[in-house]
Amino acid sequence: MVTANIRDVAALAKVSVGTVSNVLNKSKKVSPATESRVTDAIEALGFVRNDAARQLRVGQSRTVGMMVLDVRNPFFTDVARGVEETLAAHARSLILGNSAEDAQRELDYLDLFEEQRVSGLLITPVGDVAPRLERLRKRGSPVVLVDRYEGAANFSSVSADDRRGGALALEHLIGIGRVRTAFVGGPQAIMQVRHRLEGARTALEAAGGGPLRVVEMPTMSAEAGRTAGEQLLDLPIGDRPDAIFAANDLLALGVLQALTHSGLSVPDDIALIGYDDIYFAASSAIPLSSIRQPAQAMGRAAAELLIAEIEDGPPAHYEHVLFQPELVIRDSTRRNNAATRAE
Repeated sequence: MVTANIRDVAALAKVSVGTVSNVLNKSKKVSPATESRVTDAIEALGFVRNDAARQLRVGQSRTVGMMVLDVRNPFFTDVARGVEETLAAHARSLILGNSAEDAQRELDYLDLFEEQRVSGLLITPVGDVAPRLERLRKRGSPVVLVDRYEGAANFSSVSADDRRGGALALEHLIGIGRVRTAFVGGPQAIMQVRHRLEGARTALEAAGGGPLRVVEMPTMSAEAGRTAGEQLLDLPIGDRPDAIFAANDLLALGVLQALTHSGLSVPDDIALIGYDDIYFAASSAIPLSSIRQPAQAMGRAAAELLIAEIEDGPPAHYEHVLFQPELVIRDSTRRNNAATRAE
């Protein structure tokens, strides 16, 4: 089967190739009657524009690349929804990459985005990729960091105050009378994990509490959370925490599985709080307390910053948008008899 090209469309519609191009690019130079003839010809021939070839000719694209830490985490799905909605309003599309918290995979995606000549890039970095991002920008693809501020002096960024979020979680656990707290997180090389832990420690020290037991897992998945929960349950009863703060809700849901499978009561025996307030937090068997981040709003803000840089060029000063987290209290940390006795 022969594929129709733009000249075939022009011949059938009895217009020039330039007129077909104007219709495809939604130019206002074309009259409604002519536009109708062209769109009828496109439909009759089944013509599909080869945007990849067009990009190679003109050296630009209306596609934006985005790389997230873990596509399985609904937090990043919600961020991407905010990005996509904003890009669509500006007639731009999105290519989504998942680094899976893997530094080499991140570099592979950066190679792909560079080859695709994306018009801009939104990224939550795993490793130190600043030199690669600088190269992308020099080649005409602006970059905005998402859910990251540290090290963003030369890039605009959108993030939430993770230190404040970590402090909110520990302040809440202390407030319900818990005295032996643990933190379950992913690799501390990930900035968000490190900052949430720092905030938790600051709150604990300010309250005069004891040490914070830290369990560092290689990933931030529900499976890793369940393993971390089992490790904590292997401790002697007197050393077990009576409250656990997990660095994201997937980890927290895995911890919850381990606790309930062992026959312990949440929160009577061990209180549990997560981070991100994903959809599943409220709908889990024991509704999960969490630290909420405005994921879609963060995505919209990041996309707006990127579009402004694509269309207007580099700003005089790079902008850093910082959102504030919010404590959401559910059954997994409700005040109970055990907490009352501790007080």
